[in-house]
Amino acid sequence: MKRAWLLAPIVLMVVLMLATWSRDRSAAQEPTAAQPALPMEAITIVTKNGQRHSFQVEVATTTSQQTVGEMFRTSVPADGGMLFVWRAPRESQMWMKNTLAPLDMVFIDADGTISAITEDAVPQSLRIIDSGGPVAATLELAGGTTARLGIVVGDKVVGPQFHGSG
Repeated sequence: MKRAWLLAPIVLMVVLMLATWSRDRSAAQEPTAAQPALPMEAITIVTKNGQRHSFQVEVATTTSQQTVGEMFRTSVPADGGMLFVWRAPRESQMWMKNTLAPLDMVFIDADGTISAITEDAVPQSLRIIDSGGPVAATLELAGGTTARLGIVVGDKVVGPQFHGSG
């Protein structure tokens, strides 16, 4: 019986240390600032009527880059954006948490075909924006870009990560 009383404070201390470590680790993983500029790449969106729209986009390939994305940035250049390249085609679920500028989200198949678009996603919204099926990449553009340029589902994105684009 004496051993149990001696072990109780040690067990309690270990539990408290683990709880603190877990809380601190979670807080450290929550982004609190915009990430530095990512590597840039030129892509082109070709509309069904043959118009070509060129963009210089940052490419987010790692999990940490994709987690932060456009968070805490106050604007997106009219000819810029961020391309999230998934390791394998998957359902893309995005949100606008800590994102301060409205965005158009363009969901892209492996061959570069645009399969879905969400226009003017609301800044700081926690609503999930879903691709509606597996995609190879998600492109974030400044809000209103797809409407302004007439970019629609079925148009093609030309870039090195899309098979058969060009």
